[in-house]
Amino acid sequence: MPVRETRLASLVAAALLAILPTAAHAQAFQCYVPNTAPVIPKPVPDGPTRQSAATHYTLALSWSPEYCRTRKAKAADRFQCGGKNGRFGLVLHGLWPEGKGGEWPQWCPTTRQVTPQIARQNLCMTPSAALLAHEWAKHGACMTKRPEAYFKAARILWNSLTLPDLDRLSRQKGLNAGAIRQAMADAFPAFTPAMVGVRLNKGGWLEEIRLCYGRNFRPTRCTRAQYGPADGTPAKIWRGL
Repeated sequence: MPVRETRLASLVAAALLAILPTAAHAQAFQCYVPNTAPVIPKPVPDGPTRQSAATHYTLALSWSPEYCRTRKAKAADRFQCGGKNGRFGLVLHGLWPEGKGGEWPQWCPTTRQVTPQIARQNLCMTPSAALLAHEWAKHGACMTKRPEAYFKAARILWNSLTLPDLDRLSRQKGLNAGAIRQAMADAFPAFTPAMVGVRLNKGGWLEEIRLCYGRNFRPTRCTRAQYGPADGTPAKIWRGL
């Protein structure tokens, strides 16, 4: 069942107060939201409906230079990858409820949709109106009743973070998945490396950092599925050049 909308943001905020001695800030980047309303396509389900209970959560952070590497010419990715609306580093892919045995809640029934106003409010965090709509429909609707509440909780977590300088890390010799985890833990000490998942593509390039939270939204050790490749796995980080 979804977390009640009146509780979700307060639950996240309370968890952060317990682990953060002072307020932190997300990675700085340039972002210019256009005055025109974004086009928001209707999400198409990519799997079955599952209304199971969430046992833990993932905050998935995508490395935008790698995502945009082959998408600069695509109209659907123009805001994030075209260069006219800013330059992005790590961006929020989504806040995901997880479940036991890989049976995470998803595509819970809802009649509510992401509006242009909601999209504009969150485009500098998740620079794709289509992705915002997808994340609400697939994940958020299983957590709360309204997209506003889901994205408020995601913003609280996102704005709490301090993030590593991945451009600098990309120049490190012998870079591996463990070094990426350690860099995230060094930047944001509320996490240990065991609480940081990494996703590499088939070529070994970094696609995402995945932060692992317990049911109470406090950092916790990642499951095997969340953790990703072993620490010694060679890794590369595309700088967008």
